[in-house]
Amino acid sequence: MAILKPFKAIRPIKDKAPLVASKPYDVLNTKEARIESSGNDLSFLHIVKPEIDFPDEQDPYAQEVYIKGRDNFKALCENNIMVQDETECYYIYMLEKDKRQQTGIVGCAGIEDYFNDIILKHELTRPDKEEDRKNHVRVTNMNAEPVFFAFRSVKALDKLVEEIKNNIPEYDFVAQDGVRHVVWKVCEKNLINAISDHFEKIDHTYVADGHHRTAAAALVGRELKKKNRYHQGIEEYNYFMAVHFPDNQLQIIDYNRIVKDLNGLSRETFLDLLGQSFEIKSNGPAQYKPQKLHEFGMFLEGNWFILRAKEGTYEDQDPIGVLDVTILSDQILKPILGIEDLRTDKRIDFVGGTRGLGELEKRVNNGEMKVAFALYPVTMDQLMDIADSGKIMPPKVTWFEPKLASGLFVHMLD
Repeated sequence: MAILKPFKAIRPIKDKAPLVASKPYDVLNTKEARIESSGNDLSFLHIVKPEIDFPDEQDPYAQEVYIKGRDNFKALCENNIMVQDETECYYIYMLEKDKRQQTGIVGCAGIEDYFNDIILKHELTRPDKEEDRKNHVRVTNMNAEPVFFAFRSVKALDKLVEEIKNNIPEYDFVAQDGVRHVVWKVCEKNLINAISDHFEKIDHTYVADGHHRTAAAALVGRELKKKNRYHQGIEEYNYFMAVHFPDNQLQIIDYNRIVKDLNGLSRETFLDLLGQSFEIKSNGPAQYKPQKLHEFGMFLEGNWFILRAKEGTYEDQDPIGVLDVTILSDQILKPILGIEDLRTDKRIDFVGGTRGLGELEKRVNNGEMKVAFALYPVTMDQLMDIADSGKIMPPKVTWFEPKLASGLFVHMLD
């Protein structure tokens, strides 16, 4: 059964929540985060991406950067911008975008559930990104951002959450990107017990978004466990913060790929090699967003192409083999472009579909990248089937939207 535990969150005071709340650390690059937080010293980006407070040439992974993030957080607390709840609570967190809502329960998951496969993963982490988040946890001694979990919907729990939402919320604001964030605090013992009781019947939870933060939280928790000669198993480092959403409320959008070069191939040779595994149709300068499984959009030298995978290039009966990311890797990235490991190869990057196809065009047209691939999104059923089977997707396959706000909840490890 999955562990879910209430905790004493450190949260912004009500009128400062819209100023503190920020996008997650991995949604913006340093330049974008610096622009987004400009003129707002309260933005939580100063905690989760503290390199924005240094000159451009600063190494974002240097120790002084993590220390700066810790100090920025301390300043918010010392100035009573963020305060800690006096009792352990759950928090109901609703996000609304384009009239679509999803509501989750903010609580703490158990680190041993991560290692015992109660918390199921569907993709591998990248070592550099995992180490970055581990260092952030080590220096700040907190889970600064909740991870995004899913679970198979439980009707009785859904009903209870909807009843709680009839109460007056702690926060209700619309962020600059148009996403509405609403939070209800649950501190009544009977409601806490009811939520916990329902969760005890759930066999597995699923890492939907935040594999690196999940791994970092669990691994640092174990480090602290080993260092504590008086470890009892009830310490806060045995838990980490997550928002748990029922699967039937979630939507995955596309997660696309861009590659720096054609691996020494000419345009003509590259297209000839593609033709062995794909039907290729030119779409000219008109953007093309895939409309179904096994269909891809490709942007190369100012033109879009429609690629349709030929029979025999995928395995519809295999939960991994059927994925378009697998087809892309097995038929293009590895054999043609020479990209063997998506976790470590610096020639490939990933772009969430929320940025639109225009972002793919921009990064190719400015010369930073050579070719871009737009993919059809996977489904929640596919994600959970893969996790249930014990198999692993390639990295950066799922993009969930809307994103959780950072800064609305912090979990301290002591």
